[in-house]
Amino acid sequence: MGYYPDWVGTTFPPAKVDFTRFDWIDFAFAIPTSDCNLTWDDPSVAPGLLASLVAAAHSKQKKVKLSIGGWTGSQHFSSSVNNTMARKKFVKNILAVYNQFHLDGIDIDWEYPGHQGEGNNEVNPNDSANFLAFLQLLRGALPPPAAITAATLNTPFFGANGKPLKDVSNFAKVLDWILLMNYDVWGSSANPGPNAPLYDGCHNSSQPDGNAVAGYEAWTAAGFPASKLVLGVPAYAYISQSTATRLRTRRSPPGTVRLVGDGDQIQFRNLIKQGALVRSPARDNFGPIFSGAGGFTRYWDKCSSTPFLQSPSASQVVTYDDVQSLGMKAAWTKEVGMLGVNIFDVHGDLDSWDLTDSVRRGLGLIR
Repeated sequence: MGYYPDWVGTTFPPAKVDFTRFDWIDFAFAIPTSDCNLTWDDPSVAPGLLASLVAAAHSKQKKVKLSIGGWTGSQHFSSSVNNTMARKKFVKNILAVYNQFHLDGIDIDWEYPGHQGEGNNEVNPNDSANFLAFLQLLRGALPPPAAITAATLNTPFFGANGKPLKDVSNFAKVLDWILLMNYDVWGSSANPGPNAPLYDGCHNSSQPDGNAVAGYEAWTAAGFPASKLVLGVPAYAYISQSTATRLRTRRSPPGTVRLVGDGDQIQFRNLIKQGALVRSPARDNFGPIFSGAGGFTRYWDKCSSTPFLQSPSASQVVTYDDVQSLGMKAAWTKEVGMLGVNIFDVHGDLDSWDLTDSVRRGLGLIR
């Protein structure tokens, strides 16, 4: 599985996606409006791009969901589900878009029910209860083959008391699966930490809930089946202006490269393009090994099972995932009986699809 965001359309059109490597693609994002409808970041581009993506996927017998919301698009979720009339209108408008674009499912990426996200979202103590009522209504409206999924934190939805719900089993009855957004645990910082920890291996993290294992344990303990859990993994990194030699809780030679990213984020493919990583002839069980270059040295953070790069001359630390760390995550999801892995996003991978293939190897889909 993988996300295809609307902002990559000009540089990475749907025809470039190798659908043989994916079962599902999530098109991101449609955005809820204040009147219980849907809009787009760029209405002049997104609808045509979605139509092209669906046509390309269906020609390869693969499926597409429309992801609604996202970090900057969750402002009006609360008012769109907070009463029966609003829910009916919202579902009606989602169904219209579902039919218009011949979709295979709907993904709800509400960040977050009952909890503030970006900073300007509507928040209601009853958000999670209203969200469940909305999902039940949506399930009844969409045709039976349609998948309904949700992107979530590593902790269950927040209840009226402001704490994670202890029982989410009713959500499991209407959702085909949820995606644990196990990324952005730490962003850019002078004291950097891992973007997407597998676990708190050293038992000293200041965010003990911010890792894949903790997310799995929290959701299954609250009654959500492991077989309906998907692990979200990043194909991007964070660049920190830092002289740290270890990740928060790291371990260096002179350099010539200084990385440039968008808002301190950088895609894995651009780590290669800008010269901080180079593909070596060596391989491990999950695929090719990428080594530090241009003054960056690659290290392994055993506490989170993720790599990081450090350049003393550029005073930069890069926290990211690669073939080895993603393969480990995928192998772990298979071991514990989770449904699979979803990459954010497909454009972050290389044209050779090394990251995606490492996930497929970890899942046992290819050798």
